Formats: sequence, structure tokens, C-alpha cells
Amino acid sequence: MALTLIEAEKLSNDVLLQGVIETIVKDSPVLQVLPFIQIQGNGLTYARESTLPTIAFYDGGDTWSESTPTFAQVTSTLKIMGGDADVDNYLRSTRSNINDLEAAVVEQKAKALRHTFEQYFIYGDSVASAKQYDGIRKLIDTGTASAQVVAAGATGATLTLTMVDELIDAVKGGKPDLLLMSRRSRRKLQNLARAAGNNLQVGQGVLGEQVQLYNGIPIGVSDWVLDTHAVTASLETASTGGVCSVIYALRFGEGALCGLSSPEMLQIERVGQLETRDATRHRIKWYVSLALFSTVTCAALIGVKD
Repeated sequence: MALTLIEAEKLSNDVLLQGVIETIVKDSPVLQVLPFIQIQGNGLTYARESTLPTIAFYDGGDTWSESTPTFAQVTSTLKIMGGDADVDNYLRSTRSNINDLEAAVVEQKAKALRHTFEQYFIYGDSVASAKQYDGIRKLIDTGTASAQVVAAGATGATLTLTMVDELIDAVKGGKPDLLLMSRRSRRKLQNLARAAGNNLQVGQGVLGEQVQLYNGIPIGVSDWVLDTHAVTASLETASTGGVCSVIYALRFGEGALCGLSSPEMLQIERVGQLETRDATRHRIKWYVSLALFSTVTCAALIGVKD
């Protein structure tokens, strides 16, 4: 069964780990809702659904034709994310009356882990580096024309509400769980909604915070969705050197987009005292990856201009 980080936090009795998870999910629209499948071993091989089967009408006595979905075998390998947080023993001892220095240092490392995960959640590319997992840009494959890649224009175009509706319609099997975009795209979408006589809806997020909604779908803002993409012949060719952005429509779950993790999920190791320094080390690590079980459950709108 898939488990979100918020649910994992409730199952943990480690106060330090609970604090790290709380820090990681607090400002992350992705990690708040992305479910993770806990797997044994270093990866998962699965059949990715590429196309749905078809249904036809028949008369009595007709010969029925068989139709099945098509699949591609895919392997997602867990990758190692993490870092060490060293706390100077002298500073911890002499300044603990002002602030819990150890907690502050670990918290900063947790924030760095969140930023790295969100960056590679979008731009991860195992071909560019075998140490990375493939992000949604690679999983959806915005460099290849397909039904899941909606182009605003041959070289980009100003965002319209019709484009956003087309993006949502490209996701099959149910409405997307999240529209992930840059701050610039969110501002433009908000202005379009106002011009149409409606503000974006406001709902409650999983942590009780207010979130904006478009057509009932939560809007997630990520600073890692760049506004400098280049688009040529309706295909995204680079993430720098242009003036275009991308909006992603994502459906989460075990039959859609899901995270993969080792059974321990996020881990905190107390390495202990260092030999060559008067300091104590904590290691934050995560064996993690992404899996897209069905290509029709996610889509991207490329070439979005302000």
C-alpha cells in the first residue's frame, strides 16, 4: 500500500525524524500528496500502461475482435539522496540556552533535501547521471510529440484558459490531483480567471493551509519549474535559453504517478562523534525514485508564455 510522508510521520516514534518530515512537507505541494510504495530490493520492474483497450459494438453473430491495453516494461531503480549535518559540540554546549543549535542545523539539511527532491522530481534524468532518478519531464517526455504533451504553440504562446482545459483533458482515468507550475504561470492563470469574472477557488490543503484551485484541482507552485524553457516545432528542447514555461497536470496513485522508497522511508542516522573534529554528525538519507505506471495519467503543457 502506498504511504505519504505525512502518514509515515504519524507512524514514527523518532522525534527528530518527525521534525525532519514536518520540515520537508511543510512548503512542498508535491511531497504533501505524493504517495510512496515501499519496496524491498534496489528497484521495481513494472508494466507501464501505454494505451487503453478499445470497445466496439457488434451485431448478433459477428466475430468479436480482441483488444487489450499495450504495456512497456520499465524498471525504476532507487537512488540515494542525502547529506551529513555536523553540529559543533562547543557551540551546541555554549549556545543551547539561546537556541537548539542541533535542531536548527538538521532542519536546514532537511530543507536542502526537500529542495533537491523537488528539483529532480521535475528535471531528474538517469541518462545525464546514473545517480539520478527520472523526473516528470523525462517520464512524460516533453521532447516527443504525444497526446500527453500539449503545445501552446510552435514556439510558445501566451497562456489561455482553453490551454489549461486542454491540459486537464489530456489526463485520462480521472481529474488530475495537482496542477504544478511556476509562480509566473500561477499569476497569469489568476489574472485570466479574474478577467473571466471569477477568482480562483480556495480550498484547504492536507496540512490545513489554504490552497488555490482551478476547476476543483489544487494548484501547486514550484520554484523549480523554470520560465526559461525553449520550444521548437512544438517540442520542449531545453530548460534554459528561452522564455517559455511548462504546466504539469499530475494524477497520483499506484496506477498513476507514485514515489518509490525503501521500507524505512526517510532515515536519520546518528553517526556520532567525529574523530578529527569536536562535532557530532547526523546523516539524513533517502533511498527514493519515481514510477509512472500509466502514461495517460499525467500531461504537460509546454510553451507557456507570460
